[in-house]
Amino acid sequence: MTSPLLTFPGVYAPQDDTRMLADALLNEPLAPGADVLDVGTGTGAVALFAAGRGARVTAVDVSWRAVLTARLNARLNRLPLRVLRGDLLAPVADRRFDLIVANPPYVPAPAARAPSRGAARAWDAGRDGRLVLDRICQGAPPLLRAGGVLLIVQSALSDADRTLDLLRSHGLRADVVGRRLIPFGPVLEERQQWLRSRELLAPDASTEGLVVVRAERTD
Repeated sequence: MTSPLLTFPGVYAPQDDTRMLADALLNEPLAPGADVLDVGTGTGAVALFAAGRGARVTAVDVSWRAVLTARLNARLNRLPLRVLRGDLLAPVADRRFDLIVANPPYVPAPAARAPSRGAARAWDAGRDGRLVLDRICQGAPPLLRAGGVLLIVQSALSDADRTLDLLRSHGLRADVVGRRLIPFGPVLEERQQWLRSRELLAPDASTEGLVVVRAERTD
């Protein structure tokens, strides 16, 4: 990971899922000048990690605070990074990439709709946690060049098998390439009773499973 990184209030700070995505990125061979897209960049941590490897990186976030944070972190780290504000893949719909990375909101929430503002916008993703994951699984495959790779990190609570199925239905070869158990953070601690009522958590569970899905366009 790059250093230093600033995190403004309301911007998702790098956590275990960020590090998992960076680790998965480290395992990908990146040719000099490879085109990389970071969807939901937050502080820009993963985008800057790719830029440090010589990739040409575009980062997108819907939050103006995140966009400004990522731009400032790029300047502090003296790395080239193009940061765009927009809704997921919309700002780059006419482009193609060698690698797409995404750490989207994926936590199941009592509200059916994702919040339109505030810090929770970085993690709340509807009652099944898939409001954003499904859109990425549908929209990212056409943006990959032949041989291109998509890396997504998500919670096991938001159905990693559905992610695999959706990506495979778009002709990608998809597998889970990383797993980690982490203690409940503040959001799951507060929400665990509701999650158990929906049978998303076992009665004695005290950890959350995180997974990294890798999908490759082989045609």
